[in-house]
Parts: sequence; C-alpha cells; structure tokens
Amino acid sequence: MAQAPRVRFAPSPTGYLHIGGARTALFNYLYARRFGGNFMLRMEDTDQERSTPESVQAILDGLKWLGLEWDEGPGKEGKYGPYFQTQRLDTYRTHSERLIAEGKAFRCYCTREDLEARRAAAEKEKRAYKYEGTCRELKAPPAGRRVEDAVIRFKMPREEGTVSFNDKVLGVITKPYSDLDDWVMLRADGIPLYNFGCVIDDHLMDITLVSRGQEHVNSTFPQLMLYQALGWAPPEFAHLPLILGPDREKLSKRKHPEADVMLHKRNGIMPEALLNFVIRLGWGHGNDEVISREQMLEWFDFADVGSTSGVWNPEKLLWLNQQWFKLLPPATVAERLVPFLEAKGISARGDARLEPLVLALRERARTLEEMATTATIYFRSGVTLDEKAAAKHLTGDSLKLLAQVREQLAALPAWSTDAVDAVVKAVSEQAAVGMGKVAQPLRVAVTGNTTSPGIGETLMLVGRDEALRRIDSALTRTA
Repeated sequence: MAQAPRVRFAPSPTGYLHIGGARTALFNYLYARRFGGNFMLRMEDTDQERSTPESVQAILDGLKWLGLEWDEGPGKEGKYGPYFQTQRLDTYRTHSERLIAEGKAFRCYCTREDLEARRAAAEKEKRAYKYEGTCRELKAPPAGRRVEDAVIRFKMPREEGTVSFNDKVLGVITKPYSDLDDWVMLRADGIPLYNFGCVIDDHLMDITLVSRGQEHVNSTFPQLMLYQALGWAPPEFAHLPLILGPDREKLSKRKHPEADVMLHKRNGIMPEALLNFVIRLGWGHGNDEVISREQMLEWFDFADVGSTSGVWNPEKLLWLNQQWFKLLPPATVAERLVPFLEAKGISARGDARLEPLVLALRERARTLEEMATTATIYFRSGVTLDEKAAAKHLTGDSLKLLAQVREQLAALPAWSTDAVDAVVKAVSEQAAVGMGKVAQPLRVAVTGNTTSPGIGETLMLVGRDEALRRIDSALTRTA
C-alpha cells in the first residue's frame, strides 16, 4: 500500500448509533489501524429538523463503548476540521460558485410546487421523473424569482458516456450518463445535499477510501461526476453488504429494536461480543467464529468482505456473549456485572464474592442481565422456595438428611467449597444414599430451586451464616 489510508465514519446524527453504522465504523477503524492510517469521525448534521446534540452524544457514546476511538473528529480537533458539516457551509458555497462560474453547475429557480406537479405527471404517465433542465441555460432569474431562492444543480453532460468505478467489494460497476440527471448540490439556504457535501469534505480531508453500505452505490455515480468536474482524483470505494433483521428485511430503526447499539449494552451484551458478532455480518476469516480485537486487527481487509447480506441471528449473539464471559478475565466481567446488580437494589461493588460468582455462573448465563438475576440469591437475606421443588425435596427423609447436613456444616472450622462438598459426601455415605439425595434438598433449601452451580460452590457464595439460616427455615417445613 503506497499511502497510509485515511478513512472516515460520517454518520448523520438523527438518533442512536445504528448497528450498520457501527459495522461501518468498525471496518474503517480496523483498516486504518492495520495499515498504519488515520480513522476520522465526521458528523453530517445537515438534517436540521432531526439532527440534535443528544444524537451526536449517543453516537459518541456508542463508539466509545465499542472501543472504536477516532484519531480526529469531535473532541479531537485536527487540521482538517471543523468536523460538523453545518460548520463548513462557506466551503460548500465557495465550491458551488466555482462550478457555476465554470459552467458545470447552475441555479435552478423551479419551485417545489413546480417539481411536484411534474413528478405527478410523470407518475400518471407511468414513467420515471427526471429533471428536464428547465433552468440549465438561464443567465438571470425568471420574473418573480430571486437568486437567493435558487438551489444549485450539477450540470450533467448531455453527450453519451458512462461513469464507472472498481469497488473493493463489488468489483467494476458502470452507469450511463443518461441514467443521471441534473441533481441538486446545494439548497437555497446553503445546506449541501449528501452527494455534494461528502465529496467536498472527503477531498479536503484527504480521504483515500470511502467505505459505506451498499445502499449508497447509486450515490457514487453523481459523486464521481463531481470529482471529475472539480478535477480531483476520487478515493477508492468499498460498499458493504446490507444487514437484514431476523425477518430478512433491511435492519431499520423503525422495525428492529436490535438496530440500536446501546440497547445491547442495556441488555447485558458485552462490547467484545457485539463487535465479534457485527464483524461476521459481511466479513469472515475461514471458519473462525470467536474473533478477538487483536485478531481483527491482524486479519481485516476489504478483500475479505462479501457481497451477500448478513442476517441478524439473536441466538448467535447470545452464544458469543457467553463465550466472551469465559474468555475475558473474571475481574472484567465482575466489574461490568456491578451496575446490573445495582439496578436490582444490590450494592456489590468491592464484594470479594464477585469474581468467584462470575466463574460459577458464566456457564449458564448468556447476558449480564441473566447473570445478575441469578446472582441475586447470593446477596439477599432469605430465599423464596419454589413450591414444586420444595414438595419434592423438602419432605420426609429428605428433611432428616438436611438436618444431618446442617449439623455438620455448623461444625465446620472453615467455610469453603471443598469443606461443604466433603460434608455432603459424608452424610450420603452415612445414610447409604447417592450424593444427589443429600445435595438436592440442600440446594433447594439454600437457593429455592433445583438448579445452581456445584453445591459446595453455591454454599460458599451464599456464606456460612446466611446458608445456615436458610437451611433452618427449610427445616421448619412439616415433614
């Protein structure tokens, strides 16, 4: 690679960080990091009705949670700023005036009502509407119209020809000039439309590769014509496959709650798992499923991005999250578990049982929320018995065995997993019954149900005093 890449993620801040946007940011981030380049964040905030400071913050928060730190952009000013398009309006005006002066753009005075009437007529005639070039050769405003009310349109060549590019994902794509019309570059209020603003910014910010979703393929052709008109070399392009929801429709904010990156944080998905899941929606490395950030940085290239849409698989995401429970240090998972416990009224920060608890629960829990729900029994006073479990395991001989266990547990000089397991084994041998006949009544008495980690581990986590109180409560049941 002759030049270190300069890539960008340029979201429109009109809501939360979308999963598709997160994937675009991830691919650009990895490409820049692997090849010693620069990853820039730019806010295309020209939708004045929907762009809000809250949305900007939501995008920043989402990227930071995922660990996709940008080299320059909001909060990291550099020589290519400002990084908000609404702060660059003079730049767009200057370049549009240049194009007008060179005969490559023109002011259009057609009103919205004019255009809507023409579109309606085209629809009635069952033909696609294409701007007719009404104002293309005007030298002055028509009667009753003002220069300041005009939009600025790009002047497409009228001769036959084609525009094409070699996409790093899709290969060579070509479109004839005749498929393109004199598109609007700049609104009357000076706000650039997407095809104009992004070209000006990408060139002035020295972007070498534009990576974005496949829905932007058709936008690339008018953008290439603009590069040509301005005498600028275009960047490379890589158009990423769509992400489909479980219903196999395009993942959208309107229909799919899972499109919200931060929803997954709230649900107890870890960022490592979400990045692992997202990168596999369009890119792969052999048969590898669990992929670390270090491996992503070593392996990622756009040459391995496919063109087939990725389909959201919630079960795969949960499976990956559980894998990352096992791969990450227990201390890391424990730290992330604390807020979920706090949301349940449990103050566990600094509790020595947190890491052992993670080790005990990570084989069954798929999210931090599930882990926190299960963990509550280890922190609260008392337990609610599942009546079905109690009816089966806390009656008759089972209660007699439980009483024997209670007596030996109370006499233990030290409370540990091995010591508890030894008591259960000793009572089962004394009574000549299987260990399950002793362990299950004990488990139900202490946890309220029939499932938990190993019995010794469970009682160790509950603690001596609380475990004995729960056993005493269970023993008050009528045999």
